[in-house]
Amino acid sequence: MSSLQNKIDFVALVSVTRANSNGDPLNGNRPRTDLNGFGEISDVCIKRKIRNRMQDLGNTIFVQSEDRCDDGFGSLSERASAVMKGITDRDEYAKKACETWLDVRTFGQVFAFKDSKGLSVGVRGPVSVHQAVSVSPVEIESLQITKSVNGEKKAKGESRASDTMGAKHFVRFGLYEIKGSINVQLAEKTGFTQADAETVKECLRTLFVNDASSARPDGSMEVVKLFWWEHNCKDGQYSSAKVHRSLEIRQKENVVTPGCPEDYDYI
Repeated sequence: MSSLQNKIDFVALVSVTRANSNGDPLNGNRPRTDLNGFGEISDVCIKRKIRNRMQDLGNTIFVQSEDRCDDGFGSLSERASAVMKGITDRDEYAKKACETWLDVRTFGQVFAFKDSKGLSVGVRGPVSVHQAVSVSPVEIESLQITKSVNGEKKAKGESRASDTMGAKHFVRFGLYEIKGSINVQLAEKTGFTQADAETVKECLRTLFVNDASSARPDGSMEVVKLFWWEHNCKDGQYSSAKVHRSLEIRQKENVVTPGCPEDYDYI
């Protein structure tokens, strides 16, 4: 497999329509927003979705969701111990981890578990992903919901009704920017290849495949555009910040409140 030769920058534009793009557990699971009302999606959330897509594409993943576990291990510690058994050299440990798991050689990982006999290994990954922010402020709506069955058996003498109140929160519409970069020097250290970069590109393009839930109905979140810049050298002829700024997104003059991706011009 060919090694990565040129730095890469990317931007994925994601539309969110009546969906909870990324709930905040400290705020009643409402979609995340900043103090100015712009929507946010955490980088951890984005990486989780990329990892899920890597797994869907048949790659071996270290950080697996519990409901997607495909190797029978109940924790990261168990998974690491089974594969790294007997390895005590840090460099050898990191090399084996990168060879085994695509997400480790992509995003990096810290290995520091109780059963590793004091061995702590840190791997820096070449792919960095920014926190996604919406292009315009978003409007959050809430719906009161009820369920007409009891989750638990009533205690003797209890007169509690079966209807239970709750709430669902969603973004009416938002266009979010996911920015990221791939560093060649770190790719050389982890063994991240050109083929791996193409896998990441495909994961971004299909980010919300197999991601539907009651908070994110199928089709409510979509990658509408993916910009992928390959530089002509390892360090890149421009900084990542300058490349990301080169994409200008403007709300059309005749649009008061954006309601779809076509309400913006992409320059």
